[in-house]
Amino acid sequence: MSEKYTEDTIRSLEWREHIRMRPGMYIGKLGDGASQDDGIYVLIKEIIDNSVDEYVMEYGKTIDITILDKKVTIRDYGRGIPLGKVNDCVSKINTGAKYDSKVFKKAVGLNGVGSKAVNALCSYFVTQSVRDSKTKIVEYNRGNLVNDYPEQESEEKDGTIVSFIPDNEIFGHYHFISEYVERLLWNYVFLNNGLTIKFNGERFHAKNGLRDLLERNINGNGPTLYPIIHINEGDLEFAFTHSTKQYGEEYYSFVNGQHTTHGGTHQAAFREAIVKTIREFYNKDFEAGDVRTSILAAISIKVQEPIFESQTKTKLGSQHIEQGGMTVRNYINDIVKRNLDNYLHKNPETADALYHKILQSQRERKELAGIKKLARESVKKASLHNKKLRDCKIHYNSNHEKRLDTTLFITEGDSASGSITKSRDVSTQSVFSLKGKPLNCYGLSKKIVYQNEEFNLLQAALNIDDGLDNLRYNNIVIATDADVDGMHIRLLLMTFFLQFYPDLVKAGHLYILQTPLFRVRDKKKTFYCYSEEEKKDSLKKFKGKPEITRFKGLGEISPDEFKHFIGASIRLDPVLLQRKSSIKEIMSFYMGKNTPERQTFIIDNLRVEEDVVEGAKVA
Repeated sequence: MSEKYTEDTIRSLEWREHIRMRPGMYIGKLGDGASQDDGIYVLIKEIIDNSVDEYVMEYGKTIDITILDKKVTIRDYGRGIPLGKVNDCVSKINTGAKYDSKVFKKAVGLNGVGSKAVNALCSYFVTQSVRDSKTKIVEYNRGNLVNDYPEQESEEKDGTIVSFIPDNEIFGHYHFISEYVERLLWNYVFLNNGLTIKFNGERFHAKNGLRDLLERNINGNGPTLYPIIHINEGDLEFAFTHSTKQYGEEYYSFVNGQHTTHGGTHQAAFREAIVKTIREFYNKDFEAGDVRTSILAAISIKVQEPIFESQTKTKLGSQHIEQGGMTVRNYINDIVKRNLDNYLHKNPETADALYHKILQSQRERKELAGIKKLARESVKKASLHNKKLRDCKIHYNSNHEKRLDTTLFITEGDSASGSITKSRDVSTQSVFSLKGKPLNCYGLSKKIVYQNEEFNLLQAALNIDDGLDNLRYNNIVIATDADVDGMHIRLLLMTFFLQFYPDLVKAGHLYILQTPLFRVRDKKKTFYCYSEEEKKDSLKKFKGKPEITRFKGLGEISPDEFKHFIGASIRLDPVLLQRKSSIKEIMSFYMGKNTPERQTFIIDNLRVEEDVVEGAKVA
């Protein structure tokens, strides 16, 4: 029988209670820091956004940031929050200056929510404002005011200092990955010429906007077909080129300095404008895909009062936002068409290189057409959704609030896939089962994706044949045994993604699943340990001698145990590409012909099994 629905069942939550109960509404997914869109990075972004808005309004050219252990401190040299409103600005929803478009034009933070969300989701949160030789400090714990210090005289420069520690009650066993923070900071300086950010002693500064962004991110894509085309007019800036090696499309898009990782109206308009302009320039009705294949592009637009699809601002919404008296789509199309057409007329070498690149893409597409047709029939015959893939109910390309949690586990063998399948969350977690070791595809053409059954079925499950727009899972997790065979399978899969879908890796979708190496238990308590260090720490918590089990394969872990490792406490290692790393060099070293250098690397990095279990009672 259902519970009674009366006046007593109606509750009014305080602002901090609502944020802590529904954090996803404010910062997207939580996560542990393994993914670049995890909540702890959104906390950093929300505070930096306020500092960058000061710079945009021409107040303060430098932002200082430190992360020490788990404490984040962000200091700007802007105007400083008016001292009488410091408390209100970090603790009252819908309070702030961003509602006054005369004070903050084309700002990122528009809803007066960001700093309040950070406050509520942190176990330690301190804001200090320095303004006109006076300072004001307020301190909070999980949104609750701890100290409201009186105003004092100060000799410090004007500005705002915010320090916080994300709450482990909300974020669990989290950690900051410096590469993600640095990527975030570089984007800020690329989009704000002249801004300097100092992070843990490193200086971030750029002079040439999106040209610098592309040049920094272009490494690993192979040589470019022509010099970067860089246009900056009014409220729109864009830069692009084509790689000679990479498949797919790669975009970095921004609105008012916010990295719209999921694109939106402006990115769609830019992609459309590029194709339309090139068709008209060459007077050829090219296929859109032939024009855009292997494009590397960045676009930034400034919009007054933009409409995002969520508080995390990762996708620009409505197409009817006015920009310069026209829609965003028409505004972008007008600037792209006029400037790109002029550029191609003035630079015939670039125009010629681009034309031959499009013809080459056209030839490759036609050559693959027959193979792809057979591949689609193969997918149907293999009954993909019944045999290879145990699908979930929610997908990344949906509008569901849990879309960021959608995950595909790639496993090998029936026992491992069976354990994960039985213990997964059927709403957001899917399992793809490999049959044996996949092919080493290093140096092979994309034909192999459709001719090889495993690769054909995998790319069909991911729905990435035509790029990432229709990607079905946010997190693609390689789940293999912690042994030599498992490592080999892991490398073969990483080679597949880097060879044919590097944009998927660069966008932060590929991970390695960590599973425990040991189970340490007695009759009263059990600990799962992911390293020798964790095992040693757990042994200190027992009075007697516990039983220690060394897990050698995923199939040895029961479904009841597995649910702990792929649930809220899941541990993922992101596959990250260092800026200085060349994809070709990486794959050549690991997957190319055997060399003395690789043999030495393997020997130097071997773990001796006896060392791992020394002195343990192994079950």
